[in-house]
Amino acid sequence: MKIIDIIKTGKPSLSFEVFPPKTSDTFETVKRASEEIATLNPAFMSVTYGAGGGTSEYTLEIAKNLQSKGVTALAHLTCVNSTKQEVSARLKSLKESGIENILALRGDITPENRERESWDYHYANELVSQIKRDYDFCVGGACYPEGHPECDSQSKDIDNLKRKIEAGCDFLTTQMFFDNNILYNFLYKLGNKGVDVPVVAGIMPVTNGKQIKRTCALCGSLLPPRFKAIVDKYGDKPEAMKQAGIAYATEQIIDLFANGINVVHVYSMNKFDVASKICDNISEIIK
Repeated sequence: MKIIDIIKTGKPSLSFEVFPPKTSDTFETVKRASEEIATLNPAFMSVTYGAGGGTSEYTLEIAKNLQSKGVTALAHLTCVNSTKQEVSARLKSLKESGIENILALRGDITPENRERESWDYHYANELVSQIKRDYDFCVGGACYPEGHPECDSQSKDIDNLKRKIEAGCDFLTTQMFFDNNILYNFLYKLGNKGVDVPVVAGIMPVTNGKQIKRTCALCGSLLPPRFKAIVDKYGDKPEAMKQAGIAYATEQIIDLFANGINVVHVYSMNKFDVASKICDNISEIIK
Protein backbone atom coordinates (compact mmCIF):
# COMPACT_ATOMS: atom_id res chain seq x y z
CA MET A 1 0.00 0.00 0.00
CA LYS A 2 1.20 3.50 -0.75
CA ILE A 3 1.78 5.71 2.27
CA ILE A 4 0.04 8.70 0.73
CA ASP A 5 -3.16 6.60 0.70
CA ILE A 6 -2.67 5.72 4.37
CA ILE A 7 -2.26 9.40 5.21
CA LYS A 8 -5.36 10.37 3.25
CA THR A 9 -7.60 8.13 5.37
CA GLY A 10 -7.34 10.78 8.07
CA LYS A 11 -7.14 8.17 10.83
CA PRO A 12 -4.79 8.77 13.78
CA SER A 13 -1.93 6.33 13.34
CA LEU A 14 1.65 5.61 14.33
CA SER A 15 4.57 4.49 12.25
CA PHE A 16 7.95 3.31 13.51
CA GLU A 17 11.53 3.47 12.30
CA VAL A 18 14.17 0.77 12.37
CA PHE A 19 17.75 0.85 11.18
CA PRO A 20 19.55 -2.06 9.54
CA PRO A 21 22.75 -3.58 10.92
CA LYS A 22 26.13 -2.34 9.78
CA THR A 23 27.51 -5.88 9.63
CA SER A 24 26.06 -9.29 8.83
CA ASP A 25 26.68 -10.75 12.30
CA THR A 26 23.90 -8.62 13.81
CA PHE A 27 21.43 -8.97 10.95
CA GLU A 28 19.25 -11.59 12.66
CA THR A 29 19.05 -9.51 15.85
CA VAL A 30 17.85 -6.46 13.94
CA LYS A 31 15.48 -8.57 11.88
CA ARG A 32 13.86 -9.98 15.03
CA ALA A 33 13.57 -6.52 16.55
CA SER A 34 11.83 -5.19 13.44
CA GLU A 35 9.47 -8.17 13.43
CA GLU A 36 8.57 -7.52 17.06
CA ILE A 37 7.73 -3.89 16.31
CA ALA A 38 5.69 -5.05 13.31
CA THR A 39 3.38 -6.96 15.70
CA LEU A 40 2.19 -3.58 17.02
CA ASN A 41 0.33 -3.06 13.71
CA PRO A 42 1.88 0.29 12.75
CA ALA A 43 0.57 2.25 9.78
CA PHE A 44 3.96 1.62 8.18
CA MET A 45 7.59 1.08 9.13
CA SER A 46 10.57 2.90 7.67
CA VAL A 47 13.99 1.32 7.25
CA THR A 48 17.00 3.62 7.22
CA TYR A 49 19.97 3.60 4.89
CA GLY A 50 23.66 4.27 5.49
CA ALA A 51 25.42 7.24 3.90
CA GLY A 52 26.71 6.25 0.48
CA GLY A 53 24.62 3.08 0.52
CA GLY A 54 26.65 1.38 3.23
CA THR A 55 23.67 -0.67 4.42
CA SER A 56 21.66 -0.77 1.20
CA GLU A 57 21.53 -4.56 1.01
CA TYR A 58 20.30 -4.87 4.59
CA THR A 59 17.79 -2.03 4.11
CA LEU A 60 16.22 -3.95 1.25
CA GLU A 61 16.18 -7.26 3.13
CA ILE A 62 14.57 -5.78 6.25
CA ALA A 63 11.99 -3.91 4.15
CA LYS A 64 11.16 -7.05 2.14
CA ASN A 65 10.75 -9.05 5.33
CA LEU A 66 8.40 -6.45 6.84
CA GLN A 67 6.28 -6.50 3.69
CA SER A 68 6.07 -10.30 3.96
CA LYS A 69 4.65 -9.80 7.47
CA GLY A 70 1.89 -7.59 6.10
CA VAL A 71 3.43 -4.26 7.13
CA THR A 72 3.85 -1.44 4.62
CA ALA A 73 7.55 -0.66 4.33
CA LEU A 74 9.13 2.71 3.60
CA ALA A 75 12.68 2.18 2.35
CA HIS A 76 15.12 5.05 2.79
CA LEU A 77 17.32 5.87 -0.18
CA THR A 78 20.20 8.34 -0.11
CA CYS A 79 22.06 9.68 -3.12
CA VAL A 80 25.11 11.43 -1.68
CA ASN A 81 28.31 9.86 -2.99
CA SER A 82 26.32 7.52 -5.28
CA THR A 83 26.35 7.40 -9.05
CA LYS A 84 23.18 7.50 -11.12
CA GLN A 85 23.90 3.94 -12.23
CA GLU A 86 24.11 2.77 -8.62
CA VAL A 87 20.86 4.50 -7.70
CA SER A 88 19.14 3.07 -10.78
CA ALA A 89 20.20 -0.43 -9.75
CA ARG A 90 18.86 0.09 -6.22
CA LEU A 91 15.56 1.42 -7.53
CA LYS A 92 15.24 -1.63 -9.77
CA SER A 93 15.87 -3.94 -6.81
CA LEU A 94 13.29 -2.13 -4.67
CA LYS A 95 10.70 -2.36 -7.42
CA GLU A 96 11.37 -6.05 -8.05
CA SER A 97 11.04 -6.70 -4.30
CA GLY A 98 7.54 -5.22 -4.16
CA ILE A 99 8.47 -2.08 -2.24
CA GLU A 100 6.09 0.78 -3.09
CA ASN A 101 7.41 3.59 -0.88
CA ILE A 102 10.74 5.41 -0.75
CA LEU A 103 12.00 8.18 1.51
CA ALA A 104 14.32 10.09 -0.83
CA LEU A 105 17.21 11.76 0.98
CA ARG A 106 20.44 13.44 0.02
CA GLY A 107 22.18 11.79 2.95
CA ASP A 108 24.64 13.03 5.55
CA ILE A 109 27.84 14.76 4.58
CA THR A 110 30.82 12.97 6.10
CA PRO A 111 34.56 13.67 5.96
CA GLU A 112 34.80 10.97 3.30
CA ASN A 113 32.29 12.50 0.89
CA ARG A 114 32.90 16.25 0.99
CA GLU A 115 34.22 16.53 -2.57
CA ARG A 116 30.98 17.79 -4.11
CA GLU A 117 32.45 18.43 -7.55
CA SER A 118 32.48 14.70 -8.26
CA TRP A 119 28.90 14.03 -7.11
CA ASP A 120 26.16 12.94 -9.51
CA TYR A 121 23.61 14.34 -7.04
CA HIS A 122 23.80 17.49 -4.98
CA TYR A 123 20.25 17.72 -3.62
CA ALA A 124 17.42 15.38 -2.77
CA ASN A 125 15.14 16.91 -5.40
CA GLU A 126 17.43 15.45 -8.07
CA LEU A 127 16.85 11.98 -6.62
CA VAL A 128 13.09 12.57 -6.41
CA SER A 129 13.03 13.59 -10.08
CA GLN A 130 14.82 10.43 -11.13
CA ILE A 131 12.52 8.19 -9.09
CA LYS A 132 9.37 9.79 -10.43
CA ARG A 133 10.67 9.77 -14.00
CA ASP A 134 11.45 6.06 -14.00
CA TYR A 135 8.97 4.48 -11.53
CA ASP A 136 5.62 4.87 -9.79
CA PHE A 137 6.89 4.77 -6.19
CA CYS A 138 5.21 6.87 -3.52
CA VAL A 139 8.03 9.23 -2.55
CA GLY A 140 8.50 10.97 0.77
CA GLY A 141 10.98 13.68 1.67
CA ALA A 142 12.53 15.02 4.85
CA CYS A 143 11.84 18.43 6.35
CA TYR A 144 13.23 20.37 9.29
CA PRO A 145 10.74 22.33 11.43
CA GLU A 146 13.64 24.29 12.94
CA GLY A 147 15.41 24.77 9.62
CA HIS A 148 18.06 22.63 7.95
CA PRO A 149 21.39 22.85 9.83
CA GLU A 150 23.20 23.72 6.57
CA CYS A 151 20.76 26.46 5.51
CA ASP A 152 21.15 30.02 6.82
CA SER A 153 17.43 30.84 6.78
CA GLN A 154 14.21 28.91 7.15
CA SER A 155 12.68 30.77 4.24
CA LYS A 156 15.41 29.45 1.92
CA ASP A 157 15.00 26.00 3.41
CA ILE A 158 11.28 26.02 2.59
CA ASP A 159 12.08 27.14 -0.95
CA ASN A 160 14.30 24.05 -1.21
CA LEU A 161 11.42 21.93 0.08
CA LYS A 162 9.24 23.31 -2.69
CA ARG A 163 11.78 22.08 -5.24
CA LYS A 164 11.44 18.55 -3.85
CA ILE A 165 7.66 18.78 -4.03
CA GLU A 166 7.76 20.14 -7.58
CA ALA A 167 9.98 17.18 -8.46
CA GLY A 168 7.23 14.84 -7.29
CA CYS A 169 7.53 14.39 -3.53
CA ASP A 170 4.18 13.06 -2.22
CA PHE A 171 4.59 13.74 1.51
CA LEU A 172 7.09 15.05 4.04
CA THR A 173 8.37 13.61 7.31
CA THR A 174 9.86 15.94 9.89
CA GLN A 175 13.10 15.66 11.72
CA MET A 176 12.51 15.14 15.43
CA PHE A 177 11.41 18.11 17.53
CA PHE A 178 10.63 18.47 21.23
CA ASP A 179 8.24 21.42 21.24
CA ASN A 180 5.03 20.96 19.25
CA ASN A 181 4.63 24.70 18.83
CA ILE A 182 7.71 24.60 16.61
CA LEU A 183 5.88 22.24 14.27
CA TYR A 184 2.66 24.24 14.27
CA ASN A 185 4.60 27.41 13.42
CA PHE A 186 6.46 25.54 10.68
CA LEU A 187 3.20 24.28 9.14
CA TYR A 188 1.89 27.84 9.11
CA LYS A 189 5.00 28.97 7.22
CA LEU A 190 4.65 26.10 4.76
CA GLY A 191 1.08 27.16 4.05
CA ASN A 192 2.16 30.72 3.42
CA LYS A 193 4.70 29.43 0.89
CA GLY A 194 2.11 27.31 -0.89
CA VAL A 195 3.35 23.94 0.37
CA ASP A 196 0.30 21.70 0.66
CA VAL A 197 1.57 18.10 0.75
CA PRO A 198 0.86 16.10 3.93
CA VAL A 199 3.41 16.37 6.74
CA VAL A 200 4.13 13.42 9.03
CA ALA A 201 5.38 14.49 12.47
CA GLY A 202 8.58 12.79 13.64
CA ILE A 203 8.91 12.16 17.38
CA MET A 204 11.88 10.63 19.19
CA PRO A 205 11.38 9.15 22.65
CA VAL A 206 14.61 10.04 24.43
CA THR A 207 15.70 7.09 26.53
CA ASN A 208 19.40 7.89 26.87
CA GLY A 209 20.37 11.21 28.39
CA LYS A 210 23.98 10.98 27.23
CA GLN A 211 23.12 10.72 23.55
CA ILE A 212 20.52 13.46 23.26
CA LYS A 213 22.86 16.47 23.10
CA ARG A 214 24.94 14.90 20.31
CA THR A 215 21.80 13.93 18.40
CA CYS A 216 20.38 17.44 18.65
CA ALA A 217 23.67 18.94 17.49
CA LEU A 218 23.56 16.77 14.34
CA CYS A 219 19.97 17.53 13.37
CA GLY A 220 19.61 21.08 14.69
CA SER A 221 16.82 20.34 17.18
CA LEU A 222 16.48 22.58 20.22
CA LEU A 223 15.80 21.28 23.71
CA PRO A 224 13.05 23.29 25.45
CA PRO A 225 13.69 24.13 29.13
CA ARG A 226 11.03 21.67 30.29
CA PHE A 227 12.78 18.83 28.49
CA LYS A 228 16.23 19.94 29.63
CA ALA A 229 15.01 19.70 33.21
CA ILE A 230 13.99 16.08 32.61
CA VAL A 231 17.38 15.18 31.13
CA ASP A 232 19.21 16.98 33.94
CA LYS A 233 17.15 15.17 36.58
CA TYR A 234 17.08 11.66 35.12
CA GLY A 235 19.85 11.55 32.52
CA ASP A 236 22.14 9.47 34.73
CA LYS A 237 19.35 7.11 35.83
CA PRO A 238 18.73 4.87 32.77
CA GLU A 239 15.38 3.36 33.75
CA ALA A 240 14.00 6.64 35.04
CA MET A 241 15.19 8.43 31.88
CA LYS A 242 13.49 5.82 29.71
CA GLN A 243 10.21 6.20 31.60
CA ALA A 244 10.37 9.99 31.51
CA GLY A 245 11.35 10.05 27.83
CA ILE A 246 8.46 7.79 26.84
CA ALA A 247 6.04 9.91 28.90
CA TYR A 248 7.27 13.11 27.24
CA ALA A 249 6.97 11.62 23.75
CA THR A 250 3.49 10.29 24.57
CA GLU A 251 2.38 13.75 25.64
CA GLN A 252 3.69 15.20 22.38
CA ILE A 253 1.86 12.55 20.32
CA ILE A 254 -1.45 13.09 22.10
CA ASP A 255 -1.22 16.83 21.55
CA LEU A 256 -0.42 16.31 17.86
CA PHE A 257 -3.44 14.06 17.37
CA ALA A 258 -5.64 16.55 19.24
CA ASN A 259 -4.51 19.29 16.85
CA GLY A 260 -5.18 17.42 13.63
CA ILE A 261 -1.80 15.82 12.92
CA ASN A 262 -3.02 12.33 12.14
CA VAL A 263 0.18 10.44 11.29
CA VAL A 264 3.06 10.45 13.77
CA HIS A 265 6.34 8.74 12.98
CA VAL A 266 8.23 7.44 16.01
CA TYR A 267 12.02 7.18 15.83
CA SER A 268 11.94 3.97 17.85
CA MET A 269 15.57 2.99 17.16
CA ASN A 270 14.82 -0.77 16.99
CA LYS A 271 13.47 -0.72 20.56
CA PHE A 272 10.33 -2.83 20.83
CA ASP A 273 9.79 -1.99 24.50
CA VAL A 274 9.73 1.73 23.74
CA ALA A 275 7.38 1.36 20.76
CA SER A 276 5.12 -1.01 22.70
CA LYS A 277 4.82 1.30 25.70
CA ILE A 278 3.86 4.24 23.52
CA CYS A 279 1.20 2.12 21.83
CA ASP A 280 -0.14 1.14 25.25
CA ASN A 281 -0.21 4.76 26.38
CA ILE A 282 -2.44 5.84 23.48
CA SER A 283 -4.37 2.63 22.86
CA GLU A 284 -7.82 4.20 23.31
CA ILE A 285 -6.87 7.38 21.46
CA ILE A 286 -5.71 5.55 18.37
CA LYS A 287 -8.38 2.84 18.39
